[in-house]
Amino acid sequence: MYKNKKILVVIPARSLSKGIKNKNIIKLNGKPLFAHSINYAKKSKIVDKIIVSTDSLKYVAIAKKYKAETPFLRSKKLAGDLVPDYPVMYDSLIKSEKFFKFKFDYVVLLRPTSPKRERGLIEKGIKILHARKDATSIRSVVRTYSHPYRHFLINKKGIMKTIIKNIKEPYNIERQQLPKFYFQSGDLEIIKRKTLINGSVSGNNILPLLINNYDSIDIDNINDLKKIKCLN
Repeated sequence: MYKNKKILVVIPARSLSKGIKNKNIIKLNGKPLFAHSINYAKKSKIVDKIIVSTDSLKYVAIAKKYKAETPFLRSKKLAGDLVPDYPVMYDSLIKSEKFFKFKFDYVVLLRPTSPKRERGLIEKGIKILHARKDATSIRSVVRTYSHPYRHFLINKKGIMKTIIKNIKEPYNIERQQLPKFYFQSGDLEIIKRKTLINGSVSGNNILPLLINNYDSIDIDNINDLKKIKCLN
């Protein structure tokens, strides 16, 4: 709890991943992948409940081993490859509130595929979000050096076209004059309850949580897994 506000951590861990079979339970440093997110959440003193949203009874057993709660089994309808975050997070909030019999003010999303996080991100994020009444959510971001002004699309004629509109030749702007851009990492998202109830996983007023010492990797394929193992 933070200033009388209850906090729910949701770790989504479906079993039907295709890029890497059973990716969410693949071993990293001797532990299933999503167990690292459970352990991270357990270190926070302001978290009220930690749940794993999964469609697998095998994953439920693993979650319980690492002291996370599994108050429901995710439906197969919400476990497919193309299911977006919103219905999963909304489902987690509503079913958790029914199970625990109280309402949560903030919902923290910890993706299993980002197991290497800076310390204290939950606390930092909650503090920032709580202080801004106009904000709808917060998410971790990193400075991107693969600048959008240098990105192109190639049309059917094989000609490159800038993706930036209303700026003349943005690809020719000097590096020192380029505006700063940020890319969302998978480390942390925190959503206000009202935002989820109103039909969004982010809302219109998203605050940045800037990660400085960034060596986290969002694990999507075997190469990503190899990279993160090299960092450990």
